[in-house]
Amino acid sequence: MDRLTARQLFDGVHERMALRWMAGARGETRALEPKESESRRPSLIGYLNVIYPNKVQIIGTEELNYLDSLDSRQRWETVQKIVQARPTALLVTKDQAVPADLREAAEETDTPLWVSAKRGHELLTYLQYHLARTLAKQVVLHGVFMEVHSIGVLITGESGTGKSELALELITRGHRLVADDAPEFTQIAPDVIDGTCPEMLRDLLEVRGLGVLNVREMFGHTAVKPSKYLRLIVHLKPLKEWTDDADALKRLTGDVGYRDVLDVSVPMITIPVASGRNLAVLVEAAVRSHMLKSKGIDPAQTFIDRQAHQLRRLPPW
Repeated sequence: MDRLTARQLFDGVHERMALRWMAGARGETRALEPKESESRRPSLIGYLNVIYPNKVQIIGTEELNYLDSLDSRQRWETVQKIVQARPTALLVTKDQAVPADLREAAEETDTPLWVSAKRGHELLTYLQYHLARTLAKQVVLHGVFMEVHSIGVLITGESGTGKSELALELITRGHRLVADDAPEFTQIAPDVIDGTCPEMLRDLLEVRGLGVLNVREMFGHTAVKPSKYLRLIVHLKPLKEWTDDADALKRLTGDVGYRDVLDVSVPMITIPVASGRNLAVLVEAAVRSHMLKSKGIDPAQTFIDRQAHQLRRLPPW
């Protein structure tokens, strides 16, 4: 999501954070935009800061005490600075009484003013997490996203390579479907990509000849999973596109590479597709091999080292 309005933010967190809308209801269209924050503001949310205002200003006990310590003119100027910065919302903590001048200024300038029963640090921690996920970079990739041996695996390939049939066979073998055709991926941390399913496609899998199948109804609730971290990409490639003069080293190491997803390098394994090949077994083996490599166990390198050791033991010609 590129922007988040005050109304969307309030609707998303008001139950969890016990929010009440006190003033400035006409300002519900004010939006949080991460690009604007990165260039002009230190953060999207934070405690009251008049010099470098945040988009959501948290006003706690200390901030209210600070306003009370000012004389009437300074207080008026400070309140005007707060609302003239056009924050997305003002948030008063611990169900404290909202000062009349702050409420009037918010109403006059259409600045959303909320009150919560939560403490300031609780609001700050949860809203930072909520905004980071909601406004994180997202991308939709074509493929089938599954959980195989507890690993998030995206199965990709051209149309007709058998991605959905492979997913169906993996489901019958006890693995779980996350999303078919158009999984959505969100960067929730510098090196973590979270994959989910669009609401319209949830629990559904389209297989040629069978149409759209409801995986949850057919195989039970344990056959689907709402989200999973992307750890591996398995790309299906028709065998006819492989050449005999391909790199011979791939016969040892496999066709292993990386694909950039939201600036994160995700390991990718390419599997040739041909009639008679059991792709479900190959995908399971690819996932197990990836798990071993992540633990530092590389069978191909082990074989190469053994061969080199054996050559060193041979007598000279």
